[in-house]
Amino acid sequence: MPAAKALFDYPKYWAECFGAAPFMPMSRAEMDLLGWDSCDIIIVTGDAYVDHPSFGMAIIGRLLEAQGFRVGIIAQPDWQNKDDFMKLGKPNLFYGVAAGNMDSMINRYTADRKIRSDDAYTPGGEAGKRPDRASLVYAQRCREAYKDVPVVLGGIEASLRRIAHYDYWQDKVRRSILVDAKADILLYGNAERAIVEIAQRLSRGEDIAQITDIRGTAFIRRDTPEGWFEIDSTRIDRPGKIDKIINPYVNTQDTAACAIEQGKGEPAEDPQAAKVVQLLPHPRLERDKTVIRLPSYDKVKSDAVLYAHANRVLHLETNPGNARALVQLHGDHEVWINPPPIPLSMEEMDYIFGLPYARVPHPAYEGARIPAYEMIRFSVNIMRGCFGGCTFCSITEHEGRIIQNRSHDSIIREIEEIRDKVPGFTGVISDLGGPTANMYRIACKSPEIEAACRKPSCVFPGICDNLNTDHSALIELYRDARELPGVKKILIASGLRYDLAVESPEYVKELVTHHVGGYLKIAPEHTEEGPLTKMMKPGIGSYDRFKQMFEKYSKEAGKEQYLIPYFIAAHPGTTDEDMMNLALWLKRNGFRADQVQAFYPSPMATATAMYHTGKNPLRKVTYKSEGVDIVKGERRRRLHKAFLRYHDPKNWPMLREALTAMGRADLIGNGKHQLIPTFQPNTEGGYQSARRKNSTPVGSKKDSGKKPGGKLLTQHTGLPPRSLEDSPKRKPAGKGGKPAGGARKPRAGGKPRSR
Repeated sequence: MPAAKALFDYPKYWAECFGAAPFMPMSRAEMDLLGWDSCDIIIVTGDAYVDHPSFGMAIIGRLLEAQGFRVGIIAQPDWQNKDDFMKLGKPNLFYGVAAGNMDSMINRYTADRKIRSDDAYTPGGEAGKRPDRASLVYAQRCREAYKDVPVVLGGIEASLRRIAHYDYWQDKVRRSILVDAKADILLYGNAERAIVEIAQRLSRGEDIAQITDIRGTAFIRRDTPEGWFEIDSTRIDRPGKIDKIINPYVNTQDTAACAIEQGKGEPAEDPQAAKVVQLLPHPRLERDKTVIRLPSYDKVKSDAVLYAHANRVLHLETNPGNARALVQLHGDHEVWINPPPIPLSMEEMDYIFGLPYARVPHPAYEGARIPAYEMIRFSVNIMRGCFGGCTFCSITEHEGRIIQNRSHDSIIREIEEIRDKVPGFTGVISDLGGPTANMYRIACKSPEIEAACRKPSCVFPGICDNLNTDHSALIELYRDARELPGVKKILIASGLRYDLAVESPEYVKELVTHHVGGYLKIAPEHTEEGPLTKMMKPGIGSYDRFKQMFEKYSKEAGKEQYLIPYFIAAHPGTTDEDMMNLALWLKRNGFRADQVQAFYPSPMATATAMYHTGKNPLRKVTYKSEGVDIVKGERRRRLHKAFLRYHDPKNWPMLREALTAMGRADLIGNGKHQLIPTFQPNTEGGYQSARRKNSTPVGSKKDSGKKPGGKLLTQHTGLPPRSLEDSPKRKPAGKGGKPAGGARKPRAGGKPRSR
């Protein structure tokens, strides 16, 4: 892994003398109180300003402040004109622009492309405070406000749209957001290293157009610089004589075990297709001076197979230890994407999370409730990244697969700070987690193998032999955290990677005995092999093993606790029969899912490429390669969701029709082995979806969601309603949540939640 300059080793800018601000200013009046005549950097964000390390604008702002810069915040500006973008004056160095902790389109629209009625990142949960494609709009307004001020684009929206990408809402391939926004440079992934380097170099008078060597950045350039070797990966098939070219899929490091090879049972290649399998020696072939040319925007927008090929290449170039630069032509512009940033060390993570956050919303909101903040204010982010590689999730593309950990002491200090400073603390920490609950301090056994590996997942199709699955550091953290004075309970609300957890029975026992508030949510996502292999998720057998351990340790602890499994409907690779089998599994196991989510194609995710192209980028892509069953039509998506809610009488007519057409009318009847009954009750004003609660509302005497005594049934048949005291609310995102790529809305912080 290349060395990187530590974040705390840079010289401080002269404005360091002003010190840290209680809050970064949002108005001229606040600037006057701080004694500032101007801001060095202004951050524009689509979220309300919450000075908390689960919110991107707070992390970046406080980090730049620690470098000595004066940072102002323009939160949720009126985008109809440039006035709001000028209210803090002209920034001395640059505008930093981000849509917020979530992709603005996912924030504003449901998986059915319907406008959402609320926004968790806005005071009062009010919707409509940000535009569609907010990063693009904000960048253009900044340019209108002060055309000579550099615009630096960042955040998850920019990160996931850095190349030509399929846009679910327009159902077409859009250009890189860098081109449309007319920004000077784009930062992707965890941007701390890049933003500090850019700020430092601009403060020394360097032209932003000359800053082309920073990892984790994308920018426009006219041609390949001198000394670089270009690998042409713009085509798949070549008629006539086949020329030997360098294969962008082959691992050029000396770790063949980590290279992705042709899968077993994969059909033989077309003899007319290019056999790009031989790596040719070349005197100039150095990895840090090699760029892979992707098919152009004009090609991928009209050729689905080339789009899938480009997506595959992109995902194979995500390991910062061996990734190469990428370049993609957009008309007469070349979008150049440097390799991903070097992961932060533990000392750097501690430095970032130890900055002087107020941990509350800006006073300008006058105490208005910001739902995303309410959900994470008593939680602690202990790590970043995810090596699960789930194809519907965007964590790898944004945060990377190498886990970046905080130290034990840093985490304990933050818990103490919450206890001592955060208003309303009752002694319950709602979460110690991140993108996943149990990847803390887990990594490859060999740094050399880790730096050279090309696998998209360390746990699929099984746990890699090189992965250290020791949970002892996490167990010790849990024990020390719950022993702190004033802390009554530590809950775990982040998604649990249960196939990892079963490798450590001691961890499962610790979790179940002390850290489950009655319910534990996990996400097997499906039961059938077809969709699971397209998701890169473990088989349902792993869930069964974990369930046995969970029930065993719950019984030993004398606690009545339950697993709440989550599933995705309409994921690429899912047939109607797969959903039928899932519904039968749900019924056999007594589950009645009220909160049902359909697959949401987020930009740049592998599953989104499957959805758009009908091809599987997890294997080599050709025009004759494996096709994927795609669920696109509204009726079929509704059917797949109906199978998940087989217990809702409103779905029975559709399910009867589908089961009959599938030749499975034997599942229609009143027997226990059958899925739905033959009779149709009056459902007017009766059974309702419980999307806003975790229980089934009662609307009539016939409602099947009522048990004796009048109690409501939750997602698990027969469970009593969950009280607010003994279980955390589901978080929205920041603290590591789930990309945006899955079926569920990502958490605060712009990180899609991994399970």
